[in-house]
Amino acid sequence: MATSIRLRRLGAIAAVAGGAYTIVRQPSFSSNDRGDKSTALDTFRRKIADPFAVVPPRNTQEAALIGSSLVNPLDILVVGGGATGCGVALDAATRGLRVGLVEREDFASGTSSRSTKLIHGGVRYLEKAVFNLDYGQLKLVFHALEERKQVIDNAPHLCRALPCMTPCFDWFDAIYYWAGLKMYDLVAGRHLLHLSRYYSAQESVELFPTLARNGKDKTLKGTVVYYDGQMNDSRLNVALACSAALAGAAVLNHAEVVSLLKDEGDGRIIGARIRNNLSGKEFDAYAKVVVNAAGPFCDSVRVLADKDAKPMICPSSGVHIVLPDYYSPDGMGLIVPKTKDGRVVFMLPWLGRTVAGTTDSNTSITMLPEPHENEIEFILDAISDYLNIKVRRTDVLSAWSGIRPLAIDPKANSTASISRDHVVTEDHPGLVTITGGKWTTYRSMAEDAVDVAIKSGKLNPANKCLTYNLQLVGADGWDPASFTVLAQQYVRMKKSHAGKVVPGAMDTAAAKHLSHAYGALAERVAAIAQNENLGKRLAHGYPFLEAEVAYCAREEYCESAVDFVARRCRLAFLDTDAAQRALPRIIEILAAEHKWDKSRQKQELHKGKEFLETFKSSKNAQFHDGKH
Repeated sequence: MATSIRLRRLGAIAAVAGGAYTIVRQPSFSSNDRGDKSTALDTFRRKIADPFAVVPPRNTQEAALIGSSLVNPLDILVVGGGATGCGVALDAATRGLRVGLVEREDFASGTSSRSTKLIHGGVRYLEKAVFNLDYGQLKLVFHALEERKQVIDNAPHLCRALPCMTPCFDWFDAIYYWAGLKMYDLVAGRHLLHLSRYYSAQESVELFPTLARNGKDKTLKGTVVYYDGQMNDSRLNVALACSAALAGAAVLNHAEVVSLLKDEGDGRIIGARIRNNLSGKEFDAYAKVVVNAAGPFCDSVRVLADKDAKPMICPSSGVHIVLPDYYSPDGMGLIVPKTKDGRVVFMLPWLGRTVAGTTDSNTSITMLPEPHENEIEFILDAISDYLNIKVRRTDVLSAWSGIRPLAIDPKANSTASISRDHVVTEDHPGLVTITGGKWTTYRSMAEDAVDVAIKSGKLNPANKCLTYNLQLVGADGWDPASFTVLAQQYVRMKKSHAGKVVPGAMDTAAAKHLSHAYGALAERVAAIAQNENLGKRLAHGYPFLEAEVAYCAREEYCESAVDFVARRCRLAFLDTDAAQRALPRIIEILAAEHKWDKSRQKQELHKGKEFLETFKSSKNAQFHDGKH
C-alpha cells in the first residue's frame, strides 16, 4: 500500500513536471509599461545609487510628518517598519506619492529580523500543490520563485544563492527528491538560480564532512542538492528603509501610533497620533490613507479604528538556534525534509556560523518572544540524527524566537482560511491592512497594498510600480570582488589600551564583511575606521568594527545599542555572550555620536542586557545537559 502511494506521488510529479512550462506567470509589467516608466525609474535609480547621497536626518523626517495637515495631508502613512512596511514606503515614494512611515521600535525589530534567512519559492508548497492538484498553490510557488530572483538581484551584496543538501537514506527517497527538485527547477524557469543535481554518498560527505553516512538502521545512499536564496534579513530591511528615505519617504523609527485620527463626519481614518518614543513628544500626522503593516501586531492597530474588529492574525512561533561554524561547511546547507513529527528542519551556514531551525507552534503575541528549552532541544535532536558529530546544548551560541503573522481573511466565513499567503483588506475606511505572506514576497505584497491604498484614497501616482527592477542602496556597482579594494586601499587604525594609535591591516575577513554588509557604501565605513581611529574589532573572532557603530548612527538611523547589536551588525543573533561583552564599547561610541549623558548610557546598558537575556545561549539558559 505504502509503495503504491509513493509511486502515485512520483507519477503526479512527472505529470505536472511534463506540463510545467505551459503554466507561465505573466510578468509584473509589459514592455510598454517599461517604456512609460523608464524616465521615473532612472531618476529614482540615480537618487538611491548616488555615492554622495545621505539619508535625511531624523529631525528632518519627524518635521515632514508634523508638517502634514488636514488641508495638506500625506498620501500614505505606513504603520510598521518591517520588510512589508518599508517595502510599501519605497513602492509608494517611487510612484511619486507623499509618504510617511512610523515604527514603534526599530526597522526589522520584530519578525523581519528573526527569519530563517532564506529567500525561497517554497518546496513544501510545491509538494502540496502536486499531491492536492492545487493550481492556486502552484501559482504561489511560481510567483515566489520569480520574487526570489528579484530580491537577490536588487540587493546582491546582502543576498546569495545557497546550495541546500537533502540526504536520502533509501533509493526511493533519492528518486522522489530528485524528481521533485527537478520540478522545482522547471517551475522556476528563467528565474532559476542553479540546476539541482544528485550526489553519491561519497561525494556528499566530501561536500558536507559532518553529514552522517549511517542513520538509524539505514545507510546514506546519496543526496540531492538544490538552490534557494539566503539573506542578511535585518540589514536588507534597513536598506529598504534607507532606500525609501532617499526616494523621498519620511521614515521614523522609535515612533509609536497611540491613536488613529477619524473624520468627524463619516468616521474615515485620516491620520494618526504619534509619540516619539525617544523624546516622549506627541504629534498628529495626517494622511489620505493609513497602511497598517504592523506584522503580528496589526490587530492592535485595527482595534484603534474599530474596537470590535475581528482578529485576522493567527500567531505561530518559529525558533532558531546558532551553532559554531564547524557544524556546516560555508557553502552548503542541509535540509531535513521530514523529522520524526513531520516537520522540516534547516541547518544553514550564515555569517560565519551555522543557523538551525525551525519550529512551528502556536504562541501569544509579545514584543520580545523567547524560545522555550523544549523547542531548542527539538532542533538539536532533529539535526543530531543526520550528523556524525556530538550535538551539544553547550554549543548553542544564540537562540531566538520569531512570530509568524499567519493571516485569516476577516471577510472569510471560517478560520480554515488561515494562509501562508498574504491578505490585503480595507475593513475600515481609510485603513488598509497588509499582513501574512513571507519575506521572499515582500515586494509584491507592498505593490498590492499600495494598489489598494491608491484606490481607497483616490490618489494620483505619477507612474506605476517601479520596484521590480529597482536596486536598493549599496547595490549599484557592487560585485563579489569589491572587498579587494577595501583590503588594498584602507588600513584599520586602532587605539591600544595605552591610548596609542596603531595601524592594522584591513584583513580579508573584515573587508569581505564590510563589502557584503554595506555594498558599494563599504568604503565610507572603511574611511571612518582609517581616519577616525575606529578600526578595532568589537568582539574577538568576529569581523565587526567600531567604525560601523559610528556609520550606522550617522547614516542608518541607529538610535540605540540594541538597534546596532541586533539589526545593524548581527552579533546578538550570532553570539549572545560576545554581544554582551561588546555592549559597553558600542554604547560609548553611540554616546559620542548622539550626545548621550551618563544616565542614558546606563539605561542603554540595562536595556541591552535585558534584550540579550531573551536569546537563550548556553550561558543564560537553564537546562540539564543530558543527551546533548
